[in-house]
Amino acid sequence: MSWLAALCLLLLQTEAFKIIGDSLTHQEITERAILNVTVQVCRALARAEGKDFSLLSFTAESVAVACEAPKSSKSFRQTIKLIQNKNRGVDINFVSDPRYHFDNENFTEGRRIITDGLSVVKASNKRNNFETARDQLGQILHPLQDFYSHSNWVEMGNQLPNSNLIRSNAVIGNIAAESRATCRNCNGDDCRNNILEDILREKILTSGYFGFVPFSSTKPTGKCSHGGFLDRTSRIEPKGGINKDDLGASHGHLHMKAANLAIVATSELLEDIRGAAGDRSFLQMMGISNGKALCFVIDTTGSMSDDIAAVRTVTSSIINSKVGTEDEPSIYILVPFNDPEFGPLTKTTDPKVFKNAIDSLSATGGGDFPEMSLSGLQLALTGAPRNSEIFVFTDASAKDQHLRSTVIALIEQTKSVVNFMITGTLGFRRRRQSDDGQQQQFSNRMVTSDAQLYRDLAQASGGLAIEVSKSELPVATSIITESSSSSLVTILQAARSPGKAENFTFTVDESVRNLTVYITGTFVTFTLISPSGVSQESTDTTGSLITASQSVGNFKTLKLKTQLGLWEIKMVSTNPYIVKVIGESLIDFLFDFLEVSQSPFGDLDVVDNRPRAGVNGSLIVTVTGSDSTTVTEVILVESSGSREVNGSVEALGGGDFLAKFDRIPAEEFVVLVKGQNSNGSSGILQRQSSTSIKASTLIVTSPDSNRVLVPGIPLSVPFSVMTSGAGGNFRIQATNDQGFNSNFPSSLFLETGGSGNGTVNLTAPSTTPSGTDVTLTIEVEAPTSADINYVVLRFAVLKTVTDFTQPVCELLSLQSNCSDICSLSMWELSVQVTDGAEGTGVERVSLRQGNGTMNTSLTAGSGNMTAGSGNITLVSYSSSCCSPDVELLVVDRVGNVASCFYSIRKAATSSSQTATTSSSQSPTTAVVSLSTRAVQSFLLCFSITILGLSLPF
Repeated sequence: MSWLAALCLLLLQTEAFKIIGDSLTHQEITERAILNVTVQVCRALARAEGKDFSLLSFTAESVAVACEAPKSSKSFRQTIKLIQNKNRGVDINFVSDPRYHFDNENFTEGRRIITDGLSVVKASNKRNNFETARDQLGQILHPLQDFYSHSNWVEMGNQLPNSNLIRSNAVIGNIAAESRATCRNCNGDDCRNNILEDILREKILTSGYFGFVPFSSTKPTGKCSHGGFLDRTSRIEPKGGINKDDLGASHGHLHMKAANLAIVATSELLEDIRGAAGDRSFLQMMGISNGKALCFVIDTTGSMSDDIAAVRTVTSSIINSKVGTEDEPSIYILVPFNDPEFGPLTKTTDPKVFKNAIDSLSATGGGDFPEMSLSGLQLALTGAPRNSEIFVFTDASAKDQHLRSTVIALIEQTKSVVNFMITGTLGFRRRRQSDDGQQQQFSNRMVTSDAQLYRDLAQASGGLAIEVSKSELPVATSIITESSSSSLVTILQAARSPGKAENFTFTVDESVRNLTVYITGTFVTFTLISPSGVSQESTDTTGSLITASQSVGNFKTLKLKTQLGLWEIKMVSTNPYIVKVIGESLIDFLFDFLEVSQSPFGDLDVVDNRPRAGVNGSLIVTVTGSDSTTVTEVILVESSGSREVNGSVEALGGGDFLAKFDRIPAEEFVVLVKGQNSNGSSGILQRQSSTSIKASTLIVTSPDSNRVLVPGIPLSVPFSVMTSGAGGNFRIQATNDQGFNSNFPSSLFLETGGSGNGTVNLTAPSTTPSGTDVTLTIEVEAPTSADINYVVLRFAVLKTVTDFTQPVCELLSLQSNCSDICSLSMWELSVQVTDGAEGTGVERVSLRQGNGTMNTSLTAGSGNMTAGSGNITLVSYSSSCCSPDVELLVVDRVGNVASCFYSIRKAATSSSQTATTSSSQSPTTAVVSLSTRAVQSFLLCFSITILGLSLPF
């Protein structure tokens, strides 16, 4: 309950929900609830560690700072936007499905969507598959929020959200029978009293009917309609509607109350997810962590023993230097590959587990030179968080080159940077010792042309292809991995192949630290010119601009003296080269291309794959890490450097800027953003996207429908293809990162400017554990092989859940000898925790509140120990009387959460001690449900806040 009091104070102090007269959308409701709960999690962790907690403002950037993770402001903002977009997508993909909106009195069906999705979120979090968890979370928040706007819950006078919407085995309410009339005609445009009095008096739950198809939209006699100009049923008796979607809706006078309940209900669902995941995992799901992911993809064939040893050394160095600091990796990922095997993917937050996995690698096999490098990289790209930096170690060419376009699609989707550490193009390779102990010598496993694939993939991602000898690898790996930081930003990156003399400029602002230049290539010379006009040649080792430099193989790194303003680097070489300028800064940007929405509500939607080539387009840019930076220019720069397309920029508020372009380049390009900080600084800010983008004349889509795989049961995944170019046979390729069985058409025939449909059938093996995620990439290639587009889909594997019951706490004893001097006395309790006869068993008991000492032990009950009835957990707790309250959080194996609250306090009218207990699952014990008390407190706080701040929906 402490989080509620803290949140109440927070709302009153920050005026988080102050309005200026506009309605609130699903996106705003979602963001405010996420910020609410994230603040409470960070506040709880700070208090548990004895630290102060302070929040300057109610924004993603300020919350990240308050959570002691300022470098994660970009990933936090990105997570919020992803969840918002998935929420908004429901109005596109399921606009006519009443279950997703609680329309047409579909209460049971709507609740099932929420609870089934909640099971997916919890199972995915349990396996650190946070991307899938976010996708599902966004989708289930939409119906949860719609319940308060589309039903008569508010009109019935309810001041609390309907907590049973997130509980499968609970009663939602007294739902109106299909034959029962619920509404009368509105009085003209006034619909304030159109719900029948007996419906409200008897607390009968109803919702409006909705249909937008002419002539076929209908509703049962006497039923309420949704209302609004799109709703055709609102023109059928009884006319009008009851929705509260905005201030101008049929029941817009109740819009603010519906919004308040929607925010509280969203917060309640997030609190349930938090309880099941634990505080640290919840923050990771929200993108809040210190450092970025550390991800290695390693060739384990026989010639790689030296490389693996180098990785072990670098891993130990990173762990020893970064664990416990603000750059400690948020998650560790390892993918080995060989031939024909690759994987499994190791994903852990424990550095010891990661180090042990690295130490267990051995170099064996790989008789023929090409290896399954792209299969390993595919698994890493789908398993790592967005915007990760991935390191691939190999000395052999790729055997699975057919995955090239798949890997590029995943790079574009995840915006991850891939660096290749290649030791196969220089000198001889030393294999492992043979059986007789002799060293075996082999010639190069990879010629220069074989390495070109890796160079192309590195360039597409904004990474580097570093080619060194095996003896040089430790130095090169140490340079690039140890300089990696979650606050790393790209200021400039350019590739020229073939090489040519060219001058590049870049601007450094006051937020940039550790300014660094990376150069890959051979026989490359350069001249640096600082903003003050000082120059330094590449041959000058004593100049004032370069404070440190290292060269190894084809890789050169320069540490520059940081000067604000416009720099210039003059590159000279006839060989291919890449120049990359990076620095550390909290200020960066996110971007997404937009297209006209396919929903009947209009507006613009995010493009999930490649933008359309040769036509006008829009881009939304979001500034992260700063509340005061203004975007002044957004430029699409063709990767060849030949042309640029400038956009017109419009500020949308909240750090968002809309850029419109009269055309999208047909060639590969990057996004360049320039801006200015409005805090009084006169400096110009420059940032560039790492990932290159390729537009397409193809449109590939798949409805965001069922994304859950039941083990052993095939799932049909439909997709559509449309071309604005020439017709013919379009090649289809569908791959998934888990190697699950699938079948799909090898091609589709399209007329010029035509479209077609196909289906991928995907089956997870019957032994696949719940929480596993699988990424399906469907690629379409035009007949000329010059144009490719794709759709990337994530699916969660979930076995059928039958346990919907919360664990049960039973108080065995509570003893106290508390006196007036609380520090000199103690109290203790003993609790028995079980999961019921049909439960899956208790998995975790933790302290949500309390400063005492808790111990747990497992004991045998009646029946099988692995069954729910046999899993009895004994909990003992002792504390100083200065800390009179304790809250136990109990989670079972499928994520059902129970809160058990106990308190020992001195009675006001007696010197004797009294004890009160509260548990969330036991109405027969005549105690107040903790979750109910929590929501009541929240609403009381919210009501106080609303009186002063006039909150809308």
